[in-house]
Amino acid sequence: MIMQFVEEIPEGKSHPDFTRKPIALTIQEGKLAVFKAIVIGDPKPTVTWGRNNGDVSDPQKYEIKFDPVSREHTLEMPNISPEQADTYKCFAANEFGRASVTVMLNVIELGFKKDKAQRATKAEPTELKMALKRKSKVRPKTEQKKEGEIDPKFWEILLSADKKDYERICAEYGVTDFRWMLKKLNEMKREREEEQAQFVKSISNLKHIEVKGDGTASFEVDLDLLDMSSRIFVYKDGEMIEYSKDMDLEMKHSLKQVGKKFVFSVRDLLPDDAGLYQIDVEDVNMFSTEFKIPQVDFLVKIQEVKAIEREDAVFECVLSNPFSKILWVGKNVPLAQGEKYDITVSEDKLIHRLVVKDCMQVDKGIYAAVAGIKSCNAWLLVEADNDPKLQGKKKTRKTTQAGGSSLDLTKIAAEQQAKLQKERAERIEAAKTAKAERDTAGGGASSTSGPGSGISAEDGVSGADLGFGSSSGSGSTPGSGSSSGDQFGAGKETRGDTSRHAGHAGDGRTGVATDGADSQMHLTSGLSDVYAARGKPAELACKLNSNVDGVWFKDGEKLSSKGGLTISKDKSIHKLTIQSCKDSDSGQYEFETNDYKTSATVTVGDAPEFDPDELHNFSKPVVVKVGQTASFKMMYPPQDSLEIKWFKDAYELKDGGGVKVVKEPNHSRLQIKDCLESDAGEIRIQLKNLFGTVEALSRLIVLGKPSPPKGPVDVLESTDSVIELKWNPPSDDGGSAVTNYIIERQQVGQSFWKRLGDVSADRATFRDRNVSHGKRYTYRIYAENPEGIGDPLETDNIMAGTLIFPDPPAPPKVVSAFKNCINLEWTPPTKDGGTELLGYLLEKRKKDTNQWVALNPANEPIKALKYAVKEVSEGSEYEFRVSAINASGAGEPSRPSLMVCAKNPNLKPYFKDPEDFMVVRAGNSARIKINYEASPLPEIQWLKENEPVSPWFNIVNVEGTSTLIIPNSKRSDSGVYTIVAKNSSGKTSFDIDVRVTDEPKQPGPVALEQMVHGKVIITWAPSPDQELDDRLHYMIAEHESNTRIWRPIADRLYCLTFTTNIHSGREYRFRVYAKNDMGLSEPSESPKWGINSCKASQFTALPALITFERPPSILVPLKVHTPPKGYQCYMTCAIRGCPAPSVSWYLNGICINSDNHYYITNVHGVCSLYILRVGPSDGGEYKVVAVNSFGKAECSAKLKVKD
Repeated sequence: MIMQFVEEIPEGKSHPDFTRKPIALTIQEGKLAVFKAIVIGDPKPTVTWGRNNGDVSDPQKYEIKFDPVSREHTLEMPNISPEQADTYKCFAANEFGRASVTVMLNVIELGFKKDKAQRATKAEPTELKMALKRKSKVRPKTEQKKEGEIDPKFWEILLSADKKDYERICAEYGVTDFRWMLKKLNEMKREREEEQAQFVKSISNLKHIEVKGDGTASFEVDLDLLDMSSRIFVYKDGEMIEYSKDMDLEMKHSLKQVGKKFVFSVRDLLPDDAGLYQIDVEDVNMFSTEFKIPQVDFLVKIQEVKAIEREDAVFECVLSNPFSKILWVGKNVPLAQGEKYDITVSEDKLIHRLVVKDCMQVDKGIYAAVAGIKSCNAWLLVEADNDPKLQGKKKTRKTTQAGGSSLDLTKIAAEQQAKLQKERAERIEAAKTAKAERDTAGGGASSTSGPGSGISAEDGVSGADLGFGSSSGSGSTPGSGSSSGDQFGAGKETRGDTSRHAGHAGDGRTGVATDGADSQMHLTSGLSDVYAARGKPAELACKLNSNVDGVWFKDGEKLSSKGGLTISKDKSIHKLTIQSCKDSDSGQYEFETNDYKTSATVTVGDAPEFDPDELHNFSKPVVVKVGQTASFKMMYPPQDSLEIKWFKDAYELKDGGGVKVVKEPNHSRLQIKDCLESDAGEIRIQLKNLFGTVEALSRLIVLGKPSPPKGPVDVLESTDSVIELKWNPPSDDGGSAVTNYIIERQQVGQSFWKRLGDVSADRATFRDRNVSHGKRYTYRIYAENPEGIGDPLETDNIMAGTLIFPDPPAPPKVVSAFKNCINLEWTPPTKDGGTELLGYLLEKRKKDTNQWVALNPANEPIKALKYAVKEVSEGSEYEFRVSAINASGAGEPSRPSLMVCAKNPNLKPYFKDPEDFMVVRAGNSARIKINYEASPLPEIQWLKENEPVSPWFNIVNVEGTSTLIIPNSKRSDSGVYTIVAKNSSGKTSFDIDVRVTDEPKQPGPVALEQMVHGKVIITWAPSPDQELDDRLHYMIAEHESNTRIWRPIADRLYCLTFTTNIHSGREYRFRVYAKNDMGLSEPSESPKWGINSCKASQFTALPALITFERPPSILVPLKVHTPPKGYQCYMTCAIRGCPAPSVSWYLNGICINSDNHYYITNVHGVCSLYILRVGPSDGGEYKVVAVNSFGKAECSAKLKVKD
């Protein structure tokens, strides 16, 4: 962990940091524990050490050191004790910060301790048993087991082994009673599982120990521990071993935990590392695995392989002992048999081979062969296939192989096999000799004593078993004998017994050596089998270490130089030559001297041959086009042991991929599918048997498009108006002559190619006269033949003329600067270099740094003469420079601009699109949110009716926004709220009219009255909310019998009466609603009015004098209004009188009926005055005066305008 003390660290200085951290340790008590750390920082940090539970001040237990050469800080703890197990800390501090790191130290307790023994004696029996149980059940190697006793190691291995391995393990330990073994094993498993359940929930994914490709051995197990602090112990052959919990620490053993998985590793493997490994949790074994190291080494190691793309790579090695399967590793990954890799083993299990198929660039790397604890590795290098014929095309799979050992591995393996057989025979002979001596000592065996005593047949050991020779060497095949040209049969097994003998036995040519024979003369090289072609010469030869004479025999008959046979002797070399082999020359040939003999077989047969007509037909070339299939067929007489191979040029073709090889007794066929130009070449078939080899040649011609012209392209001329090019003809014309070349051009920076024209095949030059100075061009040149147009040869960028860069522009000017954007502009350079300017490259540099950072790529120039730089940090200072770009590139940059700081300019606060009116339902929270802009940030204050708002209200201020929250609003919270924003640039305020209301209650009872025919006066009692809400008004809906629907007939009524027209003969009903900003109330419904209501009496009488004339009266007076400045105001009153009175409006005693500032209406006695925007001049006393011939009525109210 790193703690920095200052916000910015000066340039060249740094806070402390660890370049090497201490590593956790698990170590036995009594050992030396060392923690190492390397720290950096400027100024040089001070390093201290500490621990969680205690201190490190005791010099007897802790030594703190510093090595100035390696710069290592060390904490050493000699003779470590269990009490020192703890979490340790290393601190590094300087004036700019402090760094710390923690590390664990675990101590394994060993040996007898008196105080612990005393506590154990006082413990309960069960506790004493657990205390003494801290020991592996496997007996260490130093302890000897009793005779007839089964090693506990046997049961530990079985408990963790797979069922398929039971039989093998029983055989190793000599257990034959499988029924008893399985019964006891099941009992032990149940006991073990009960013990394991005390510490783990489950055990899974057991992987036994095996050698990895990196030369380490490891095993894995998943343990779901009940207590993560449980101690883990590892044993080898019953003895506890030390290990590290860090895989990177260079210790012999390490145990790494990743979640539930535990991985134990052994590095630097040696033969002594073999044994039984066990992992225990506390005192219970969880997993056991046996590590066996075979005695094997590499006689021939794998060699470095260089392969071409799409070619197979071969790695080969020879082992000293038979090994059924070795581990192949490629780039630290184990390899397995499959489509990519072919892993094979010879019959004698000595030669191991890995084939990496279809090599690509991703396959290159280090490959290793691992046998036991021995390994060898080599590089696989994959080179790109630069065949110009394949340029621009997908490369085809090659049938050739790269690599393999340059040695004769079969010969080396045969010699090693013979050596192993000889050693085995010697061991058998030694065992038989020891047995005979025991029998002789016991008097129960009969033997022949004295010199010349041999081994009797009763011993059951043949001469071949004892290594005296065999009829065909180890792993030999019918073709392993030498040909007629082999000299001396070097390296071959000799036939017959080459031992010395005192006298002839039987036929006089075999016998057993005696002690009296000459020990000086012996055979250096014996005869070898020969397979000779009929009519061809053959030769047998052997060599002795001295110049002595000998005799040749054939099938027991002595031979001499006659009848086509020649016997010769050159010092110690004896030869038998058959001039022209015939069938009668086949047989067993032997050569004898006085003391030795050797024999070999000569077999005469026919070499393979072709029919002349078939050979003539086969020799004709096969011509195909690209993509077609080429077929070859060769007939031949059926023969035994015939080996058939097909070759293309020098590489053998095998069945697979696009190649199909069919081999029949009397013919063979070769098919190459989807032919490419690269498949063209010499095709050869080879027939081979024991007596000789014959080959036939043909040729494959693939007609296709020509390859690209040969480069590089020479630029003969490059001016501001002409570019002239020259190239060479293609290396492969595709089987047909090139007819012409096609030239295309692309201007750099554009995406399309333009065809410029064709030139004939005899010309390999082209002049492009349509170029612009300073522009760069790329050309493509195609070769064309009758089969089509081949792949192009593409040139590099070629400039028309020379590079002329523009002059630097004027320094950029800062137009405006904000915290997240700086706007710049500049003027173009005085000289553009003779070509059109493509744009500009803009760069920035932060203050106190030396690095200029480009704000746009050079290939994406800025077209305009201005730019908004948004890649800035608030509060940082920057300077800018600009470079002009033309076809030649970017010119010299301008001088830097003035240093500018990324911050907003001083700005008086102003509010952005505020709402001046808000309605809130009573009981809900009111949120008044106002957005503003200001620089610097202003102080925000909220007022209600020019007084500070209640402290129960919440005010939330964030940058650019202020919100007033009124929790659980009430009607009394209605009013005008003012927000005031103030900074150094000025002060701004804004008023918001907040109405806290609820859905209105319904009006009182509704009454109907008819005073005039055709009209009805509707009156109603006011809603209870009328006194609480000055914006409450009424709406009336009508229902008549004709339409049978409810329709509104009046709205925004501030009075309690309304007159409406009616028609006789219809029935009417009316509903009155109270209405405010929240909506409508429930309606109050009138009684029915209609056909039978208030009919005039049908009687004849003198008409009475009825009059409706009356003086004016005020039904609903004016109300006091206090609107904010700039808001609208709506004033109403209701007047009644007959005849209709004349109504006049007065402000402060002055009539305002004719003032256009006011909108005045009188509808059926409802008089209204509307002011669109209230100003200070509108304040005062308003009066309404109604006058008719019978009298006068008036009412007044005050209007107060709020700032």
